Amino acid sequence: MKRENINAKNAPQPRGGYSQAVRLEDFQRLLFVSGQVPLNSDDVLPDGFEAQARQVWLNIDAQLKAAAMSKTDIVKVTTYLADRHHTLENREIRNEYLGALAPAMTVVIAGIFDSGWLLEVDVIAAR
Repeated sequence: MKRENINAKNAPQPRGGYSQAVRLEDFQRLLFVSGQVPLNSDDVLPDGFEAQARQVWLNIDAQLKAAAMSKTDIVKVTTYLADRHHTLENREIRNEYLGALAPAMTVVIAGIFDSGWLLEVDVIAAR
């Protein structure tokens, strides 16, 4: 698969480890991962934003592995935050997980289904 991160020079440049667009060519597998919530496999909700964010990324990792894929296949991330005050901490944890990958990204401040959940994240992956 050919992957190219795109950041047009005549548009705003990304801030925080993402690309404005990602072009894919010759991919064989496309995976849409539903919004992952901060519950573990025993339906336990961790305390605090950091623990919840790390659990969400563990859940995303589990879904990717179940589809014989990995985080390097992620091309789009959508994050729903319950509170904008978590924006910087979210970015730090996401960048720790993704490293230099820089997929296309959207962050939305939203009311989330369960008031105890501080975030929800869905991804699209391709290989």
